[in-house]
Amino acid sequence: MLPFVLLASRAQDVAADGEYAAMLRFGGLSADELVRVRLEAGPMPELDLDAISGVIVGGSPFDASAAHKSDVQVRVEAEMSALLDRLVARDFPFLGACYGVGTLGVHQGAVIDQTFGEEIGPVAVTLTDEGRADPLLVGLPETFDAFVGHKEACRVLPPSATLLASSATCPVQMFRVRTNLYATQFHPELDAEGIATRIRVYREFGYYDPVEADAVLARVEGVQVPHAHRILAEFVTRYARA
Repeated sequence: MLPFVLLASRAQDVAADGEYAAMLRFGGLSADELVRVRLEAGPMPELDLDAISGVIVGGSPFDASAAHKSDVQVRVEAEMSALLDRLVARDFPFLGACYGVGTLGVHQGAVIDQTFGEEIGPVAVTLTDEGRADPLLVGLPETFDAFVGHKEACRVLPPSATLLASSATCPVQMFRVRTNLYATQFHPELDAEGIATRIRVYREFGYYDPVEADAVLARVEGVQVPHAHRILAEFVTRYARA
């Protein structure tokens, strides 16, 4: 099988390694089937799209709507935009988890701001009519739980996008561009253990009041989100190429 590429941008090794392990586990991939590129560590290499099955983008502490951005974030955003020019033109398989909304969304003209940020924890995600018919989501319950935790979200959907899922607190939880490019606001790779790790790692990053850490951890303890995991697995199954 041609490998998938995971574009990551977490500088904290514990969170970065946990994300990679989760993508392997819930994607049903081996280490040689998912090549990780840590964008925060250096420039994005040139990707030969004919040599890979698809591109997966993990979450990120970067906020697309931030007023002030580090030099690293500015570089990563420019590299992602250039790559998305190629991916959208070819309708190439892409799945962006959380930061996917901030990358694919911005590229396609979405309005991203802090109107619909969500606190860390599980939310009920509901498929739209288009979502229920989407081949990546066929067979999922109309409503299922998934983990979220983000300061910004998509307020205005790109004109090129099809809305696939929403929640009561965030109207754009998942969308598709063309046929094969997907972005989710929720994290299809996260289980309770994985999100607990991120809660601890990002304690001082403004996602929650640090004094409430124990309460935030209690909110996710033991929560199961198997249907969200199926999206990642289905993406791999659908797009894996020999």
